[in-house]
Amino acid sequence: MTESESLPFEAVDEEQAFRPGTEDAPEDAAGAYSAAQIQVLEGLEAVRRRPGMYIGSTDDRGLHHLVYEIVDNSVDEALASFCTRIDIAILADGSVRVSDDGRGIPVDMHPTHHVPALDLIFTKLHAGGKFGGGGYKVSGGLHGVGASVVNALSRWLEVEVHRDGSAYRRRYERGDAVGELVRIGASSRRGTSVTFMPDETIFTTVEFQFQILSERFREMAYLTAGLRFSFVDERPDRRSDEANFWFQGGISSFVRYLNRKYKTLHETVIHVVRTMPTAIAPVSVEVAVQYREDADETVYAFANTIKTADGGEHLHGFHRALSRVIADYAEKNQMRKPSDPPIKGEDVRRGLSAIVSVKLQDPQFEGQTKAKLGNSEVRGAVEIAFGNFMKDFFHENPKEARPIVEQCLMAARAREAARKVIDLVMRKGPFEGSALPGKLADCSERDPRKSELFIVEGDSAGGTAKQGRDRGFQAILPLRGKILNVEKAYDLTPDRAREVSAEVRQRALSRVVSSVELRALITALGTGIGDQFSVAKLRYHRVVIMTDADVDGSHIRTLLLTFFFRHMNELVTNGYLYVARPPLYRITVGGGRQTLYAYSDQDRDTQIRGITRGRVEVSRYKGLGEMTATQLWDTTMNPAVRKLFQVDVQDAAAASETIEVFLGAEVAPRRRWIEAHAEEARNIDTVV
Repeated sequence: MTESESLPFEAVDEEQAFRPGTEDAPEDAAGAYSAAQIQVLEGLEAVRRRPGMYIGSTDDRGLHHLVYEIVDNSVDEALASFCTRIDIAILADGSVRVSDDGRGIPVDMHPTHHVPALDLIFTKLHAGGKFGGGGYKVSGGLHGVGASVVNALSRWLEVEVHRDGSAYRRRYERGDAVGELVRIGASSRRGTSVTFMPDETIFTTVEFQFQILSERFREMAYLTAGLRFSFVDERPDRRSDEANFWFQGGISSFVRYLNRKYKTLHETVIHVVRTMPTAIAPVSVEVAVQYREDADETVYAFANTIKTADGGEHLHGFHRALSRVIADYAEKNQMRKPSDPPIKGEDVRRGLSAIVSVKLQDPQFEGQTKAKLGNSEVRGAVEIAFGNFMKDFFHENPKEARPIVEQCLMAARAREAARKVIDLVMRKGPFEGSALPGKLADCSERDPRKSELFIVEGDSAGGTAKQGRDRGFQAILPLRGKILNVEKAYDLTPDRAREVSAEVRQRALSRVVSSVELRALITALGTGIGDQFSVAKLRYHRVVIMTDADVDGSHIRTLLLTFFFRHMNELVTNGYLYVARPPLYRITVGGGRQTLYAYSDQDRDTQIRGITRGRVEVSRYKGLGEMTATQLWDTTMNPAVRKLFQVDVQDAAAASETIEVFLGAEVAPRRRWIEAHAEEARNIDTVV
């Protein structure tokens, strides 16, 4: 989760804001707009001014993106068959070093710019060897800005190059070269080593997370079979974490890793590798698929080893081929009964675990973060390559094909049954048509982009929140007690935890929509649920979970997060879900002369130490209901000062697995986890 202090309306720069009374001001007034106000940002200044345009954000996600950019350059050397290993280290001072045994970045003088090629790459945007000049046929870095962006956003960066029998070193500080390129001696090695320290004045945090980086390197090792990754954390306050990745099996090994804790429908990983001709250039297509027994979909798509989190044309082609092949097989082999609903795309994704990887010469990504692939020719290449292979595989392996198709048919029946259940329950419910729940205190604003919904624990806190809110844009929905644990809604015994039939799924969804509190929440949000869910109908673009800062509040927050993750995941992926952070302590100084609020024990102690005069009284809030309306507004609801955390899932598969362990029906996984981590328990009765 990332901290946010956004206002309930679109932010506008102060210089752009309209000021009444100045519309007729003379040309030399402060609000004048002329050629003098037009700025040209030179060099890397644009990157430092607007880093989000290049790395997505300046939180921990953007921080780790810096490492990905440098590692991607090394992987490109491997794709060109010039690199066999990449070594990454988080050094003792918090900086990161990435080394490879590739060809080494050129250091000779550029023929037209008359500076070393190394300086061009690290100080000029859109400079590199990946624009069709023969340096690389396939690469992930295509915009020529990766290395220069990392340099611009680093307090300092050092490059060491080994090539042509010599070793060279170059240092940069905040994007600018310092001194000269220095030859430091002879060398029999080859390769490039980049060490950088992120600029703490730009990022909200400069602390790298070993787990996040190691998972990324694991993925890249699967995608580049035979390339060795070595990763170590040398920070003194860590446990000297170390990870090494090398997979000869490629993405088929990746799929087996994703399914390691699941019971699969078929032993063989369906794995296809084809080079497909297109009107532009050949495209290498590689897809690995394995179904598991009734679990959520886990599909990752990559283009030139770059993870395209938002999919793109390659993923679209894969889904089209998969849906067509399975639906055709069900019809031709008379597996679908006349009473069965047609198989849709969402049905074939049930229990699907797949990796889709393409390699092409000129990929068109959306933005520098490369979240989506836009090459239209790739769709047909993937659809034909995978579709033909999958069709032949089903024909030659009916014993493995039939369980897959049967599960898809079961999903289609469950989808249709769930739709009928929802219609029935909602018709019988107290909120017919578009009527809103009676306990909802709605806001007057009708634009979802400007509206907020606070989900509050208990009627007492709900009453306080209703009094303290801004009625213009803030709505309040109090929930009574702990909501249904949707992870246990299937009500299965441990040995049948994966055997979810259409009838069981129907009963589970019926329990969800039959819950008074959850039905009130679904109705207030306006999105519907199940097959009727539509994020476009969401009535509030900021949905805030506001619970007490104690263990019970943490439990309720977890249950709500589980509900949103399982049944309204698009609220999470679109950035609409937030968690409020109310204070734990109220500190009164001098008999009420000054009031301070602390959000943790450490925060409380720090603030008390800073008080030099007056009697200090500290009171701990047991719940939101103990706060006055003014206090709740001043600390938790006022957009100008509140602390909100945006809910974000960086690894959906890991999040799903964690939810299953802690909130699922099976007790054994929880017990094993507790036994394995018991010694790490700290502050058991404290909610951080």
